[in-house]
Amino acid sequence: MTLDEIKAAVIAGKRVFWVSLNYEVLRHVFKNGEENWCIVCLGNGHTIGLTWLDGVTMNGKPEDFFIA
Repeated sequence: MTLDEIKAAVIAGKRVFWVSLNYEVLRHVFKNGEENWCIVCLGNGHTIGLTWLDGVTMNGKPEDFFIA
């Protein structure tokens, strides 16, 4: 999945995962409208950004993301 496909799916209410059902992509919207996209390990809560600081380079291969 591309970055745009991932974001669109999450916004549409679909659950998107990376590599396994243990790593879910989540979106948080702050009061000022700013978004934070991350990959959360459901087993221990460890969290990394969906992308690097450039906001474009994903922390994972596009083919490793899927909708459950």
